[in-house]
Parts: sequence; structure tokens; C-alpha cells
Amino acid sequence: MKHIVVLAKQVPDTANVSGDAMREDGTVNRSALPAVFNPEDLNALETALQIKDLLGAEVTVITMGPPKALEILKHSLFMGADRVRLITDRRFAAADTLATSYVLSEAIRQMGNVDIVIAGRQAIDGDTAQVGPQTAEKIGFNQITYVSALREVTDEHITVERDGELQTEVIRTGYPVLLTVTSAANEPRYPNAHRILQHFQREIPEKGGGDEVLQVLDLDDLGLDVQRCGLKGSPTKVHKVKSITLKGRDLQMYDNTAQAIRDLARDIMRDLVEAPQ
Repeated sequence: MKHIVVLAKQVPDTANVSGDAMREDGTVNRSALPAVFNPEDLNALETALQIKDLLGAEVTVITMGPPKALEILKHSLFMGADRVRLITDRRFAAADTLATSYVLSEAIRQMGNVDIVIAGRQAIDGDTAQVGPQTAEKIGFNQITYVSALREVTDEHITVERDGELQTEVIRTGYPVLLTVTSAANEPRYPNAHRILQHFQREIPEKGGGDEVLQVLDLDDLGLDVQRCGLKGSPTKVHKVKSITLKGRDLQMYDNTAQAIRDLARDIMRDLVEAPQ
């Protein structure tokens, strides 16, 4: 039976960015924004559950975040995940993609017997699309990014469609493999009422507690190098975040004629000259 690990993240709702969204040190003030399940991570979870339906796989969802990230792990259980792992420690705070992928890769490595790792293409709070590929590199898995559809899943290989720059690519690979999934891949299923009743009362266990379904791990539990975690292990520094509003302009249509193309080039050049510097 295949073992699938889904990487999930609780993110600030960037659709409601305000002036309080950034701290002076350049890190995101997450308490100033509502927290949501990263949208494409829901597509990743749905992909895992579809594979589970086909092959009878076991699905484990892991997240690195504060204790309140338990909310998205419970949602994962409601949808059909078999077990969840919360990796939380104050020393993980302000981690960039390099530090995050280090923690996640070590957590996956220590789980052992993992055949497939699935993550959303990117998180809406950073839009880097780096954690998945970096994690694959650290654990030595094949990787396929920008997966837009499952084609075939067997015990020996998986075939997917991938959004290329100019075309859709069809790729087949053996295991182990890490996939990053786009929102076009599927429509995440609704939570199951029976599973909601079964898991909604779960709380964060005491250190060293937990059960087969929910475990909470910190830096010491995973035996990590503190210098590679959190702000200490993050070379990326964010200077500023601001909200940008795109304003529409009049729509001008041009015919497919030589004169119309000349008019288009003339208008583009005029707009460039007149644009404020």
C-alpha cells in the first residue's frame, strides 16, 4: 500500500492585506490577517485522496506552523486524511523557503516508507513555488511541478499532465516522487459529516502525547540543527509588502491588417512616452 504525504500550510488571507500586515523586521504580521487553508494545498490533498481511492493508499498531512494550524489538519481529517502531524516550535518562526524545506524534508525522511509527496504549487502568502522543489531535492525524490491533472496511477508508476509554458506535457514517473499541484487539477471534496463528528473535538496534546492520528513534533523531537531553522536559517529577507490595485482602462480593438498593426505600435509607443515616471 502506498504512503502519501501531503504538505499543507495555514496562510494569512492575502485578499485582505492591510497596513498592519508587515512588521518592522520585514516579516508578515500573521495575527493581523485571518488564517485560511492554502488553496492549492487543498488541491494537493484532493489529489492524494483520489490516489487513495484508486490504490488504497494511506494519507498523512503535515504542516509546519503555530498551534492554531491544527485547524487545517482537522479539516484534512474531515476530508479523508488518515493521520496528521503538526510541526510547531517558536524557533521555526520567520522561516523562508530554505529553512521550511529543511524542516519538512527531515520530517518526511524520519517517517520512512514514503512513496509520494504532494504539495500545492505555491502558497498565497509568498507565491514562490519553491518549497515543493526544494523538499524534493533534499529527500532525493523525482519531482513534477505544476501538475494540472492525473492521467494514470498504478503500483509501479504515475502519469500526470503538467502545465508547460507553451503546451501541456504528459509525464510518467516511478516512485518515490514529489508532485506540486495547481488549482486546475481538481475540485476539492467537501468534508465528510461522519469524520467531522469523529475528529472535531481534537485538541493539541501535551508534549510527548498524541496518538496514531495526531502527533505534535518540535525541533528537538526531530533532532534538527537550530542554525538551519527559522530566521537564523533564512537568507531571504523581505524589505516591504504593499497592496497594489490594478485599474482598468478603455478597451481598444485592432484589426488584423498592416495599417491596424502600425496603429497599435504607434499607440503603445505613445502610452510609454506619456506614462508617469
